[in-house]
Amino acid sequence: MNVKDISIVDYTYELPADRIANYPLAERDRSRLLIYTAGAIREDIYRNIAGYLPAGSLLVFNNTKVVEARILFQKPTGAQIELFCLEPVDEYGEMASALARTSGVRWKCLIGGASKWKKGVVLQKKIGELVLEARYAEKSGESFVIAFSWTPMELTFAEVLHRMGNIPLPPYIHRPAEESDSLRYQTVYAQHDGSVAAPTAGLHFTEAIFAALDERRVRRGFVTLHVGAGTFLPVKTATLGEHPMHIEFFDVSRQFILDLRETLRGGNPVIAVGTTSARTLESLYWLGVGRDGPGAGGDELIVRQWDAYEGKDGGVSAMVALSRLLDRMEQKGIERLVTTTQLLIMPGYVWRIVGGLITNFHQPESTLLLLVASLIGDDWRRVYQYALENGFRFLSYGDGCLLFPGETPA
Repeated sequence: MNVKDISIVDYTYELPADRIANYPLAERDRSRLLIYTAGAIREDIYRNIAGYLPAGSLLVFNNTKVVEARILFQKPTGAQIELFCLEPVDEYGEMASALARTSGVRWKCLIGGASKWKKGVVLQKKIGELVLEARYAEKSGESFVIAFSWTPMELTFAEVLHRMGNIPLPPYIHRPAEESDSLRYQTVYAQHDGSVAAPTAGLHFTEAIFAALDERRVRRGFVTLHVGAGTFLPVKTATLGEHPMHIEFFDVSRQFILDLRETLRGGNPVIAVGTTSARTLESLYWLGVGRDGPGAGGDELIVRQWDAYEGKDGGVSAMVALSRLLDRMEQKGIERLVTTTQLLIMPGYVWRIVGGLITNFHQPESTLLLLVASLIGDDWRRVYQYALENGFRFLSYGDGCLLFPGETPA
């Protein structure tokens, strides 16, 4: 079957509302862990995860940081308008540059209560000396472009969001964000502002787990992919060929790519912590292949939705692809690769770099569930049925799983 003809209804399951975790556990690493290895299922807790990971393997984490992207304004009439800041407009380039803007910025937003906000009306919010104003600029697809300005003008937009905004909990958590969410809806290693959703597989990790990983000689690497609101969008089309995959920014260093290549050269597995890390890792392969075949692609270093399904890899190995990508970075004189990916990983995808995945349990008919199914095949149903029958907690604040499609390396 052509991958574009895959029907999304084949990737659904019944998720009772009471199985969705509305709060995290008191201790991050006490969350339950389902371990799937070549068809076999067992369970433990995250605190013991190091014992299930091969010595010498490389765990890859996404160190993005969730920004306080929801801003609540109140009109003089008392009506409330909520702005959900999604991403900067294209003119600012990468996320970090846009968040570092001072005095004003234009941002793509979703609007709650849009019918109450007439064009031309300026919304204002004040906390202490900080005054933030929002002006409706234009419609952009399903979102709106909002022009923000503020005083004191020397503050960055990241600082403004930190003072004015709230943590954007996922839409399936039906409660307002609380003070504790500022800590718990953030990984302990979060570093770079830019996400509107947490890389939730990493929420379970603690310093105690990191110490156990070091003792086990499991290495750690970090990439940055800024998670967009599109991660929550269900597939609304009948077939995947009609679904527009969301675009997300990612940032990796040349040194990380060198370490990744050395891991593969040594025959050690690369294990992605979360679907965002997995997408970033696999995107590196396709950047090395190039848009028009092995080593090609001109100056454009981006990954589009269907690049992996157009038969342009030419049988290139991951080692070769990464070497070519490193060569292109050297030619361009860049130490960090900052670009975007639209890669859709679904059944039929051939994994090039990732050999294992740590992830939470995802929504029915989501691109995240499709990614899981692409790694372990139809057994995703067994895994999810086991989790449902054995009291696992689902979605962002829930439990998770460690998935190895084949036998775990020694």
